[in-house]
Amino acid sequence: MQSFTLSIPGATSLKARRSVVKSLKDRLRSRFNVAVSETGLQEAVGRCELTVVTVGDGRARVDSVLDHVDAFVAAEPRVVVGPVRRELF
Repeated sequence: MQSFTLSIPGATSLKARRSVVKSLKDRLRSRFNVAVSETGLQEAVGRCELTVVTVGDGRARVDSVLDHVDAFVAAEPRVVVGPVRRELF
């Protein structure tokens, strides 16, 4: 599991924010076959918290997927990545 706190500087309304978040969630699901959920800050106009979850047959595989997800989110030009928290179970 990896949680991202994201700032969305271009979002001036909840509608604009939702558009960015939905697009990012859909692309993460499609590209990496992960589960993605908005887990916090749902009503904050310029911020959100996304959590990505994946399962694998070993720690190396899970770390690899989450590392790729991390790089993908960091490369998204519409968001600024804040604190990131990773937990493995």
